[in-house]
Amino acid sequence: MDSLFSSPKCQHSVSLKSLTSHQRSNIKGHLVDSNNKLYGIFPSFSPLHLELFLGSRIIDNFSDHFSFNLATRNKNDKICFQQLDNMVLELFSSPSSAIIVMDASIKNDIATFISYVHIANCPIIKMLHHVAFVTTTEAELFMIKCSINQVCTKKNIFKIIVVTDSIYAAKKIFNTLLYPYQGHTVAILSKLCYFFANNQNNLIEFWECPSQLNWNLHKVVDRDSKSFNPWPIHLCKMSWDYCKKIECNDIINNWKMTF
Repeated sequence: MDSLFSSPKCQHSVSLKSLTSHQRSNIKGHLVDSNNKLYGIFPSFSPLHLELFLGSRIIDNFSDHFSFNLATRNKNDKICFQQLDNMVLELFSSPSSAIIVMDASIKNDIATFISYVHIANCPIIKMLHHVAFVTTTEAELFMIKCSINQVCTKKNIFKIIVVTDSIYAAKKIFNTLLYPYQGHTVAILSKLCYFFANNQNNLIEFWECPSQLNWNLHKVVDRDSKSFNPWPIHLCKMSWDYCKKIECNDIINNWKMTF
């Protein structure tokens, strides 16, 4: 919208700078607000993160440190169930491994996402979050980010297993194209790069576990995520957006007062 984000040699014909004073006065206020604040509120769309640079990407430097185990059509439920059980038995015998089992559900426009982190000889780490007006994909990515951050605080963890029924969300982590949830994926990539660089043997695996499989560890998390019945403080997204606008305006005003 603004010439700040376009080349001076090829300025868009309807950029704000090219409009006359009369045209600018007729522009709706919320459009001007969007132009002024969009890039501050949604930094996730910035292509300038180091993790997205060619040669610095995780797929360039650590392609053999992550993998996906998918529940494809060639596998029946019995095989998938057995593979998950075998994976748990193997990892639980090793104190240097962590299993993250996660799930998300949405009720009344509020997403509830839960993850259980299993580490041998340690109590289960449980995390619960509620967020209003987000998609399931965004909730899953946020939960992956929080869970990986939690595991990385533990010493001597060399292998991380993430079990989820939304494997498509996990795949977005390694997608270098621009998309709405890139802020979460950049944070995940940054943490994983640090994790892989610490030890050349460090690994992360993503395992798909469809809800209908009723696998024991995932069934518990799935049941817990659906047991909550939250109600939003703001009854509609318009009310939520209005309150967020007021909050952003207050932040900007407070920032201006410091100068």
